[in-house]
Amino acid sequence: MIEYTVIYERGETNWGAYVPDLPGCVSIGDTLAEVQENIKEAIELYLEVLKEDGKPIPKPLTKFGQVAVNI
Repeated sequence: MIEYTVIYERGETNWGAYVPDLPGCVSIGDTLAEVQENIKEAIELYLEVLKEDGKPIPKPLTKFGQVAVNI
């Protein structure tokens, strides 16, 4: 099993998601739950295509964190 960092962003009317370690692997959904399901499918398809094309599976390198600041 491989775990990739996914970035979720709230838009005006929906949610977007992208995977920094898989260029072009993006998805949208009406809700956070929907985009989470959609991006999982997008990652699986992305990796399947890489395998079919004989290309290497990228290692997950992106880390995430939060920083607290005083305002």
